[in-house]
Amino acid sequence: MELAVVSGKGGTGKSSVTAAFATAGERLVVADCDVDAANLYLLFNPEHDTEQVYIGGYTAVVDHALCTVCGICESYCRFDAITEVDDKIIISETSCDGCFFCSRICPMDAITMVRSDRSRMYSGSFRNGKMVYGRLAPGEENSGKLVSLVREEAKRVATAQGMSTILLDGPPGIGCPVISTVTGVDRIIIVTEPTMSGLEDMKRVHEVARKFTGDVGIIINKYDLNEAMADRIEGWCVAQGSALLGRLPYDRRVTEAMISGKSVTEMFPEAEISIILNEIWNKMTTNGKE
Repeated sequence: MELAVVSGKGGTGKSSVTAAFATAGERLVVADCDVDAANLYLLFNPEHDTEQVYIGGYTAVVDHALCTVCGICESYCRFDAITEVDDKIIISETSCDGCFFCSRICPMDAITMVRSDRSRMYSGSFRNGKMVYGRLAPGEENSGKLVSLVREEAKRVATAQGMSTILLDGPPGIGCPVISTVTGVDRIIIVTEPTMSGLEDMKRVHEVARKFTGDVGIIINKYDLNEAMADRIEGWCVAQGSALLGRLPYDRRVTEAMISGKSVTEMFPEAEISIILNEIWNKMTTNGKE
């Protein structure tokens, strides 16, 4: 069973919820699919059994021995990645899109395209099972492809270890990495917050999620900071036919646990939020659909 935890916007507590689920008791495979800004590894500190290089694109490199500083490449670069500094052509690694155009128009053949090989995918063990995650280097592309590779590795590890549950921590928003995360999963959990932006962004990611599965559940985090808005979100869920999995209260101990390198359910198992999170997880994994 594959479950994906996503959110319409950043900062809703998605990764905190995922961490709580990942340490709820059952040994599983957890995959951090937010490859542009992976952070679960900071909490779980997994041992790396494997490390794979991911080619995230190409970067243009200038051979200054051949370059005559004619400026043709600079004038045609649509990404403003090329500048002339001290009579030398300089190409910014982070701005270069790897489109190959400058290398094709250079009259001196002074520009070559080099594979960007700084991105990585890691697989290893953490205290409650196995973990897979990717880290896309700054300026590199195809994060959706890297997400797909992370998921493939997670499935391979789950099969090899005889683990039946794969938990995916997805990126926020509705972009390509999100599509790669939710495609083909058994269930999608959307974490939102009781604010107007939280509601509107939740609607967008919900619309995307429903195109991939009818099994979409909502968790309202920090509901007690604005109970009227939480009620409004619940009413919207009912109207859409999507399950409200639970309401989580605001609790500073979530942050305290993270600072200590643990999930809230690990460090404060008797807290109300931990009890609710465990109930949600047990209901999803034991009974399947509500």
